[in-house]
Amino acid sequence: MTTFAIDTDNTITAYLAGETIPEGQARFASEKELAKLAATWPTDRLVEIWNGFAGVPPFGDLKPVKKFTDRKTAVARIWRAVQALTPTVAPHVAPVATKQAKSTKEATPPKDAREGSKKAIVLELLRRPEGATLADIQSATGWQPHSVRGFISGSLSKKMGLNVESFKTPEGARAYRIAQ
Repeated sequence: MTTFAIDTDNTITAYLAGETIPEGQARFASEKELAKLAATWPTDRLVEIWNGFAGVPPFGDLKPVKKFTDRKTAVARIWRAVQALTPTVAPHVAPVATKQAKSTKEATPPKDAREGSKKAIVLELLRRPEGATLADIQSATGWQPHSVRGFISGSLSKKMGLNVESFKTPEGARAYRIAQ
């Protein structure tokens, strides 16, 4: 467990378990302990501690403040910033075998549609030279427009590998057909 120490100059240092912390420094290991320490500090000290982090690596994204809305907010923000000081110990873990790359699914041939299924009905409609409008497919399947579009994109184009063309009819309706 990491223990943090803060000196009178508001310098916070992280110590691993077993490391010696110099005398005269206040210690804390949790946000709750930091809150207990900060209860006696003037709010200016909290601002000074925060601004000591702001703009300094690894805290480059922190911005200086003039004041905090309350002590609880100040302690919570300082505690989150202090977590970046936690020293990391190289883990002693057994080497892990590398994963083999997942094989990509091959496109399913169009003959997978079961006779009389909605998939077979949609494929039949899309194979016509004039294709099928969104309304045609909706009335044949009972699906909502978003379901039709999702089926065409997911099942037909991605899973089956079919090249489905989208076009506008002379009347201005959206229509689809399987490109030959």
